[in-house]
Amino acid sequence: MLQKRYEGFLKTPVLWQNKSVFNLQQFEIETQFSKIDIEVDETLRLGKYIERFVSFELLQQPDTSIIAENIQIQKDKITLGELDCLLLKNNQPIHLEIIYKFYLFDATVGSTEIEHFIGPNRKDSLIEKLSKLKYKQLPLLYSKACKPYLDYLGFNLETISQQVYFKAQLFLPYNNQNIKLKTLNNKCISGCYISINNISKFKDCKFYIPNKKDWLITPHPNVSWLNYIAFSTLALEYLELKYSTLFWLKFKNGIIKKMFLVWW
Repeated sequence: MLQKRYEGFLKTPVLWQNKSVFNLQQFEIETQFSKIDIEVDETLRLGKYIERFVSFELLQQPDTSIIAENIQIQKDKITLGELDCLLLKNNQPIHLEIIYKFYLFDATVGSTEIEHFIGPNRKDSLIEKLSKLKYKQLPLLYSKACKPYLDYLGFNLETISQQVYFKAQLFLPYNNQNIKLKTLNNKCISGCYISINNISKFKDCKFYIPNKKDWLITPHPNVSWLNYIAFSTLALEYLELKYSTLFWLKFKNGIIKKMFLVWW
C-alpha cells in the first residue's frame, strides 16, 4: 500500500509552473518512479506523511542533499513556526516548503480562479494557504529567531532560494466538468464532486471509500466494492457528520473515477 501511495504522490502534478502564482517559485525535480524502501509511521497526519515521501524522493536525486528537515524555530521557548526542509541542489541552498492538498472548485466563493478552490469541508481554501505561505511561513526564514539555526547549519541568507513544492488534486462540480483553468495546472484535475442528492444517478455503479492516506492512490479495481444501497447508508452518516469524503466510482463498463461526496 505504501508503494501505491508513493506512486500516487509522484503522479500528482505541481499546482502551477515557475512563479506564476503569488510569485512563489515551484521546486523543479525530475520524478523518478522507484520502489520506496523506507518505513513511514502510519499514525502521521497526511501532511507529515507526504513530507516523508518528499524526503525519500530527494534522496534519489544525485544533485540534491538534505541538510535539515522539520526545523522548529523557537523564541523564548515559544515555537514561531517550522521550516520544512533546507537542502542543497547543485550546491544552491534552498528553503523548501512542502504542500499537498485536495481542493474543490466552487464558483460561488470569491471572484478569481484561485479564490474558487476550497477544501472539501469548506474549512480552508487555496487562497488562505497561499497567503499563509507568502506572508507567514516563508518570511520566517528572515526572522531574527531563525538566524542562529541558519548560522549553525552554515546557510547564508543572501544566497538561499525560497521555493515551494506544492502538489494538489483538484475536483470540479459534477454538473460543470468542462472548466478550463487559466492560472492553475489543468493536469491537477483529478475528478469531480457531487452532493448526496445526485448519488441516485449512479444506482448501477459500485463504490469504494478509501481511507484518507489512500486518497493519494490511482484508482484500481482490486478493492472491496460497495453496492449503491450500502454506499448510500454510509453517505448519510458522512452527511450527518458534515464530512466530505473521497470515493471511487466504478461503472458497469469497468471505468473507475475518483470523486468527492460533499455534505454542503
